[in-house]
Amino acid sequence: MEKYILQLKTLFEEHRSPENALAMERYMKNHFPFLGIKKPLRAELEKRFYTETGLAKELFDERFIRLLWELPEREYQYAALGYLAKFSRKLEPQALGLAKELITEKSWWDTVDALASNPVGALAARFPDSIPLEMDKWAVSDNMWLRRTAILHQLKYKDDTDESRLYTYIGQNADSREFFIQKAIGWALREYSKTNPDSVREFIQNTKLAALSRREGSKYLG
Repeated sequence: MEKYILQLKTLFEEHRSPENALAMERYMKNHFPFLGIKKPLRAELEKRFYTETGLAKELFDERFIRLLWELPEREYQYAALGYLAKFSRKLEPQALGLAKELITEKSWWDTVDALASNPVGALAARFPDSIPLEMDKWAVSDNMWLRRTAILHQLKYKDDTDESRLYTYIGQNADSREFFIQKAIGWALREYSKTNPDSVREFIQNTKLAALSRREGSKYLG
């Protein structure tokens, strides 16, 4: 895997932009350094990388993700998420352990939200007898990012949403003062309201929620 890391680093370094990096770092509240490679260009470079290396055709290897996660610049974590997404339909339940590591290390909304829907949400949909039980633990975890992930992991489920589980998680976190939890609750309700507006309206009316959660969750309810 080290040779692939070196090849990707070489490719990314060729397109480093200090000017872009400053703006990107400010946007992320200066939590992480950046190379300054914006998403469209990064997507092109990653596509070129996979074409040249054929890595996506090889067996999934967690080491590639972990090595990228150790690198300081945020673009490498984004590249790790891209690699993970390529294998999302082939991942086994034990991949949730890796996802948990990534959620709780170098945590911020950009990587956590990507992990919440894919792979965590995808794994929970494919393995309904095991993964959702782990989500029940995450929903009450001491780690705020795991709680956010549990609330958001059904974001793309639409008609397949486990409404009872969604509302339970929200109820367990409704009194949180954390901005990212309040925002996640509102986001989850807003998305589900596109599928079942009457249910969400009733839930909001009968549940004590933070003003931010209520406002965000009601956005499509008129």
